[in-house]
Amino acid sequence: MVEAQNLSMKYEKDKSLALENLTFSIDRGEFVFFVGSSGAGKSTLMKLIIREEKPNGGVLKVFGRDVARLPKHRLPFLRRNIGMVFQDFRLMEDRSVYENVAFAMTVIGSSRREIRRRVPHVLGLVGLKDKARAKVTDLSGGEQQRVGLARAIANRPAMIIADEPTGNLDPGTALDIMNLLRSINLRGTTVLVATHNRDIVDQFKKRVLYLDGGRLVGDEQKGIYTHVH
Repeated sequence: MVEAQNLSMKYEKDKSLALENLTFSIDRGEFVFFVGSSGAGKSTLMKLIIREEKPNGGVLKVFGRDVARLPKHRLPFLRRNIGMVFQDFRLMEDRSVYENVAFAMTVIGSSRREIRRRVPHVLGLVGLKDKARAKVTDLSGGEQQRVGLARAIANRPAMIIADEPTGNLDPGTALDIMNLLRSINLRGTTVLVATHNRDIVDQFKKRVLYLDGGRLVGDEQKGIYTHVH
């Protein structure tokens, strides 16, 4: 699903080394936490996986394809198979809950019939079926993140990437969101979560990859956050 071999990333603008010689592989259906302090390289790695940035050292394969060599016309296919969940939600504030989720399907060419069938289904999965017509600005932070999650799964992606998905949420709401991600994972979707949330990582006991200064310093099954100092 995701395979890195001696993966490195140096930003040309300030010559800073964001990632250095990362080697790991993630299988289909895994649930993996990426942890580390700010600047450890978590967000850079997520950007490389969706080919928002290109690595300048080593190899990164996603769905068996070397992302650095992926031609531009193949990028929509790559990104269509990856659902993104963000810390700041990134919703269209002038649209309803339904419209936000429907838009994700519209951009990949889904039919109106498929959208009418699928959107209520995914809103039901995240517990928002009764909020379909509400404006997203009228929702709580936790509800907005649920909309973000519904949007991420609307196109049945093979993988979900969540970058600090609980960063703006209270502990109870954060746990709700993580339980939703776990239930999505149990249906077979690969889930990658970059997080600072020590309590969540310790509670879920999933695989943990530890980044420090752009280097992979630990990889543990059923890991906890305490590896990071």
